[in-house]
Amino acid sequence: MGNKVTTFTEVQLEAYQDCTYFTRKDILRVFQRFRELAPDMIPYDMTSDEGSRLKIPLDKLEEMPELKENPFRRRICQVFSDDGTGDMAFEDFLDMFSVFSEAAPRDIKSAYAFKIYDYDNDNFLGKFDLEKTLKSLTQDSLTKDEVTFVVNKVLEETDLDDDEMLSFIEFEHVISRAPEFLNTFHIRI
Repeated sequence: MGNKVTTFTEVQLEAYQDCTYFTRKDILRVFQRFRELAPDMIPYDMTSDEGSRLKIPLDKLEEMPELKENPFRRRICQVFSDDGTGDMAFEDFLDMFSVFSEAAPRDIKSAYAFKIYDYDNDNFLGKFDLEKTLKSLTQDSLTKDEVTFVVNKVLEETDLDDDEMLSFIEFEHVISRAPEFLNTFHIRI
């Protein structure tokens, strides 16, 4: 006999726990963050299919403090949204926070980093992808010649099969030599 507020059913919470690196408490904290972005759109009670149906628009997500200064914020949202638009339902948002959590393993983080940098979605990091990534990282402050030079140098040093693009395995090899990668691919809840 109390005023217990039900946000998710037990079944939903168990399913979210099974699919993420979070505890129930973490899931409810992530939901609170999600709801704070658009309280007029997101109800407290998500016990039906609203967790996969109600979406927060990309422009609101990009204003989150955790993403606001990230040069890849738009691309991150696009990769984690189920339809690729960047608009996110709670389940997309939860997946994003789970992958960026401290508990997520390096191989999962690497796979999502690869997707974020693969702008043309062809499962390779070609010159186009590397140029877009470099321009994002440098806030478009390099000349065209400088961008070309850096992209060619990256490919020269990391493209093991000389096909002018990086496969996921080649990318993973590069990431394995960068111990600071795990620290930069992180969002705290």
